[in-house]
Amino acid sequence: MKYVFGPVSSKRLGQSLGVDLLPPKSCTWNCIYCQLGKARKFVTERQEFFPREEILEEVREALTVNTGLDWITFVGSGETMLYKGIGWLVAEAKKLTNTPVAVITNGSLLYLPEVRQELLQADAVLPSLNAGSEVLYELIDRPAAGLTFLQHREGLKAFRREYKGRLWIEVMLLGGINDTDAALNDLANVLEEIHPDMVHLVLPTRPAPEQEIRLPSDERLEQAIAILSKVAVVINPLKGNMDLRNAPDMLEAITAIVSRHPVQQRELHKAVADCFPGEAQKADDILSELFASGRFGLVEHNGEPYWVIQKGENSGFSS
Repeated sequence: MKYVFGPVSSKRLGQSLGVDLLPPKSCTWNCIYCQLGKARKFVTERQEFFPREEILEEVREALTVNTGLDWITFVGSGETMLYKGIGWLVAEAKKLTNTPVAVITNGSLLYLPEVRQELLQADAVLPSLNAGSEVLYELIDRPAAGLTFLQHREGLKAFRREYKGRLWIEVMLLGGINDTDAALNDLANVLEEIHPDMVHLVLPTRPAPEQEIRLPSDERLEQAIAILSKVAVVINPLKGNMDLRNAPDMLEAITAIVSRHPVQQRELHKAVADCFPGEAQKADDILSELFASGRFGLVEHNGEPYWVIQKGENSGFSS
C-alpha cells in the first residue's frame, strides 16, 4: 500500500495502523533529532498532497484484513497537519470502524483556527513540545521562518480550550540539551498553561543522520519525570519488570513507585502475583486492599488502566 502501513506495535498506542499523508520530508521544522535527516527546504503551505479518496480506500482495505487494532494513527513523513483535508479523513475513517483515531503532529500549525478545527474529531492528538523557551525551541526544533515559539505555545493553549478529546503532549528528551533542571522547569511552566491529559516522554532511540544525539541519563530521566509530573501525568518511556518480592511493606513500596510515574495495572498485578506463586486469587485480593487505602486513583491510557497517586498524597503529580 502507498499510504497505509503496519499495524505496528508501540508502547504508546499498542497495535496501530499507520496512515502517512505526506511525501518525505515535508515539514515546518528541521529538528536536530529527526530520523529523516535535514530537509532541503521547509514546507509551510498546506495542501492535499495525495487524493483523499485514495487514502481512505487504502484505510478501508486495511481494516478488512487487520483485526484487533488499538488505533488508527495519522502521521506524516514530516508535519502531518500540512495535509489539507485531514479532518475529512479522520471523520470518514471513524465511520468505517470503532477503532479510535489518533493524530501525531508537531503542533506548529495549531495557531491557525482551520488547523485546530480539522483535529476536533480525533480521539487523541499527540503534538510536540520539546522546549519551554524560545532559545531551546530554536535550537531543537529549528522552525521555518515566521513560526515562533510564542505561536507554538499559544496554538497549543488555544487547541486545548477547543478540543474535548485526549491531548497527549510528546516531549523528546535529549541528553545535555533539554534535560537540565532549568529547561525542565520551563517546560513544566508551559505545560501548566496547556493542561494536557498526559505527557509522553520520548527518547531519541533512533539515529539522527545529521548529528549525534545523546540519550538522557537515568538520573536525568527520573528528574524529568519528577519535575513534569508536578503539572501532568507523565508516561515513562522505559518499561522494565517491577519486582516487589523483597519489599518489606508492599503498600509503601507501590506508593513510592506510583508517586514517580503511573503504573499499568496489568504490570502491577503481575508484580504482586510473582510474590505469591501458585496462589492465583492472592494478587487480586491484595490489589483490592491496596486500592482501598485511598492513596491511588485510576487513569486510562491506550485502553489500559494505570494507577496514579490521588490528589493530596505526597506525590509529584496530580491525577
